[in-house]
Amino acid sequence: MVQKYQSPVRVYKHPFELVMAAYERRFPTCHLIPMFVDSDVISEETSEDRSFHRIERRCKLDVDAPRLLKRIAGVDYVYFIQKNSLNHRERTLHIESHNETFSNRVIIHELCCYSVHPENEEWTCFEQSASLDIKSFFGFESTVEKIAMKQYASSIKKGKEIIEYYLRELEEEGVTCVPRWSPCPPSPTKPMVPVVIPALPITPTITIEAPPESMNEIQVCKEGSSPLGSLNDALVASPDDKLDADYIKRYLGDLTPLQESCLIRLRRWLQETHKGKIPKDEHILRFLRARDFNIDKAREILCQSLTWRKQHQVDYLLDTWSSPHVLHDYYTGGWHHHDKDGRPLYILRLGHMDTKGLVRALGEESLLRHVLSINEEGLRRCEENTKVFGRPISCWTCLVDLEGLNMRHLWRPGVKALLRIIEVVEANYPETLGRLLILRAPRVFPVLWTLVSPFIDENTRKKFLIYAGNDYQGPGGLVDYIDKEIIPDFLGGECMVCNLPEGGLVPKSLYRTAEELENDEIRLWTETIYQSASIFKGAPHELLIEIIDASSVITWDFDVCKGDVIFNIYHSKRAPQPPRKDPLATHGITSPAGNNVQLIDKSWLLGQDYSMVESPLTCKEGESVQGSHVTRWPGFYILQWKFHSMPACATTNLPRVDDVLATLQVSSHKCKVMYYTEVLVLNCVISIVIISSLSSYCHFKGVI
Repeated sequence: MVQKYQSPVRVYKHPFELVMAAYERRFPTCHLIPMFVDSDVISEETSEDRSFHRIERRCKLDVDAPRLLKRIAGVDYVYFIQKNSLNHRERTLHIESHNETFSNRVIIHELCCYSVHPENEEWTCFEQSASLDIKSFFGFESTVEKIAMKQYASSIKKGKEIIEYYLRELEEEGVTCVPRWSPCPPSPTKPMVPVVIPALPITPTITIEAPPESMNEIQVCKEGSSPLGSLNDALVASPDDKLDADYIKRYLGDLTPLQESCLIRLRRWLQETHKGKIPKDEHILRFLRARDFNIDKAREILCQSLTWRKQHQVDYLLDTWSSPHVLHDYYTGGWHHHDKDGRPLYILRLGHMDTKGLVRALGEESLLRHVLSINEEGLRRCEENTKVFGRPISCWTCLVDLEGLNMRHLWRPGVKALLRIIEVVEANYPETLGRLLILRAPRVFPVLWTLVSPFIDENTRKKFLIYAGNDYQGPGGLVDYIDKEIIPDFLGGECMVCNLPEGGLVPKSLYRTAEELENDEIRLWTETIYQSASIFKGAPHELLIEIIDASSVITWDFDVCKGDVIFNIYHSKRAPQPPRKDPLATHGITSPAGNNVQLIDKSWLLGQDYSMVESPLTCKEGESVQGSHVTRWPGFYILQWKFHSMPACATTNLPRVDDVLATLQVSSHKCKVMYYTEVLVLNCVISIVIISSLSSYCHFKGVI
């Protein structure tokens, strides 16, 4: 497996030329990097006008690896080839390096770039990317990979510190600025020619002609005359395009280099493939943390969550959701200031809540939507507190008071609703709970905990602190996490204002019948205009659209939630037979009703009974696809999503190993899409466009 690394943009608040002077002090060796033993110049060349300089070095590294592994490998040192291309005119330095040792077994490739900050030409940016591909290594592939990643992460972390060390060294020597390159006529007496140095291990002795004094001189600026101006006037780099290291530390927290790389790579993947709304960096980071920064696993659950948010329009929940009066009066929970870490604090008096009455009066779906609105509000408060406290705050603290909890709270439908809410929240709001304080847990609590705990992620369970009786009032209790003036008076604190409903039993007059709740829940969650469908190998999902007016436009918008699919559009003059409801009967699997529909009969011939009107479109997992088709004929159009199989090996025409293994498991043949389609009459569309254009023209001319 290829390991990849991508750094954020690191900013040096110094001019490019000064940073280059500091960079050159790393060679031929650097005492700050113990593993960097030595380096020798292999070749070097400079353009006539001195604007371009290329140098190639052979670097000798003493990798910190077990002695046994070095003996097996038969080497004491590892050699790398580094090629530096310095462009004074454009003020850039491009660095490319690769391993020379074991290049047939291990492929390491690194690219680095120093450039001028786009918003401040007196600052310098640095970016870095690398890849590691271990083909084989005497059976120690996993060990070598861990050692390589550990060494690389360590060198990355020191990289900026080393440049800043040499910048300080230059400053102590009185060097605070270096003149920029400027065009000058080439010297006829001292031409610079390429220098080629013999290969190591023979260390050559060579003299390179020095450039003119004007190009080699370092200007010394007196203290107080620096052209940089005040460094306090710092610009905050915009994170819209690339992530700045200072931005990450300020808004996202301290991350290791590899964690930063995971965030940047997943963010870039979303920008390249996801056509919908790109989530905020804090949100992406939560999913990475939930999967221990495994990009593939984090990407899978993040894509599923983005699809879920789009399907249920969760992004608009705070603007569109209005809590029923029953919740205002009987849902005993609410936001209350913040804890000592600046996290928003949510208090829930579960023991005072009539869960049975709320479920009977509102239904499971309304309760779920209310909890979702609480989580959305929590995300918003985290952003606000990050700005207020000047440090990253990405989660909240929840305080649950269980005083009054009894067997009534273990009512089976209520527990079922609670488990479903936990499941939805765990899947779509990972790493949002910083701490859960459970107070005054009664004897019945272990029963409820036994039912609920298996549905809670292990990392989340570690954040639970449970207090029985009045233990929370002593050392190690609430005062360790919440200021006493914020703790409500009913918990022994000094805060007399805590706007939580009193709760109590919900009047039975507010209960609703099962039919009323069922109809209301269907209406609530079918507000989405999207439909979902499952696709299996050999069982595509097909949608029939009848077109009466030939001048029509079929539009579609769909997300590929799982697997890869092929999207096709067909036309037929005759109506297909009623859809088959059990396409997977041959596999012993029954697909959910309406979740997989097949319309094209196997006896139909392509080009005779039906025809393809658009070229097939291959869509990858996680992609969001929008498009349209202008119909030429009336009749029946069939939109088809088909399972995409990997092609056979071109050289052997044999199936791939993955395909052979996949045939042993039918579940691996499943894909899922969420789609929306609409038919527009072309004449109406043209009329709307003409009217809109005329209205704009008249408004411009002052007619309207």
